[in-house]
Amino acid sequence: MAEEFTLSGVHHVAYRCRDAKETVEFYRDVMGMPFDVAFAEDHVPSTGEYDPYMHVFLDAGNGNILAFFELPNQPEMGRDEKTPKWVQHLAFRVPTMDDLLKAKARAEAHGVEVLGPTDHGIFKSIYFFDPNGHRVELACDCGTKEQMDELRRVAPDMLEEWSRTKRAPKHAAWLHAGDPPPKRS
Repeated sequence: MAEEFTLSGVHHVAYRCRDAKETVEFYRDVMGMPFDVAFAEDHVPSTGEYDPYMHVFLDAGNGNILAFFELPNQPEMGRDEKTPKWVQHLAFRVPTMDDLLKAKARAEAHGVEVLGPTDHGIFKSIYFFDPNGHRVELACDCGTKEQMDELRRVAPDMLEEWSRTKRAPKHAAWLHAGDPPPKRS
């Protein structure tokens, strides 16, 4: 039997970028993320293969790090064309609606086209794309404890129904109708 271990959070999440400097400037200037550290190597440490890269790390707050690789010797980066653009994205939390609206204004002041705020019932979000074509979401939680408790309670049933039918279960329809969670007896 394998031994148990403990996770203590995400160390970093890494994506590819077209230009490391442009990417750092975007996340620093538009998102307000401090540029933390950078590594540059000619050989990949884990495989030993020759593939020069620049690896940049940005501080997303609360010990969360967003990293990017610029890979100049690789073919031009693209995206999974079989997956809609809205599916794969980076989502960051902001503490208040005021912060969400300030973030939208800041992005727009930098010439970024922003969608939203979009109401998801338990959080509100804005969306835009970074210079690499990665979709970015900023989200502000606005759900109540009762809403979250009910969503957690019905999550296994929703997943099971989805698995069988591939249709959106209606266990949480109350959320988008603006209703409170149903009373449980």
